[in-house]
Amino acid sequence: MPRTNNHVASREKRKKVLKEAKGNWGARGNVYTVAKGTVEKGLQHAYDHRKNKKREFRKLWITRINAGARNNGTSYSKFMNDMFKAGISVNRKTLAALAVDHPDAFAEIVKFVSK
Repeated sequence: MPRTNNHVASREKRKKVLKEAKGNWGARGNVYTVAKGTVEKGLQHAYDHRKNKKREFRKLWITRINAGARNNGTSYSKFMNDMFKAGISVNRKTLAALAVDHPDAFAEIVKFVSK
């Protein structure tokens, strides 16, 4: 029986990689063997940065809450401890939005939990 090659599938695989590499400089965008490494590296960076994005947003929220808390005479750590003791569970994303967009509402929360 003669040997067969699945040209359709292998061509599709190459086209898929070259489509992902579109826009890269030089051979990275149009030579399959070079583009393959570039695409793999890019996908790895995308995966890593999706994880980093979560960390960065949490840091941003904590910074905003801290700024809002300090405007109301307390620190972030004391404010969060008071929130825990008061049994109030509002996530950091919401607290940060309140601190930035509605400082008066945030001030009420700070007053309530610091009693």
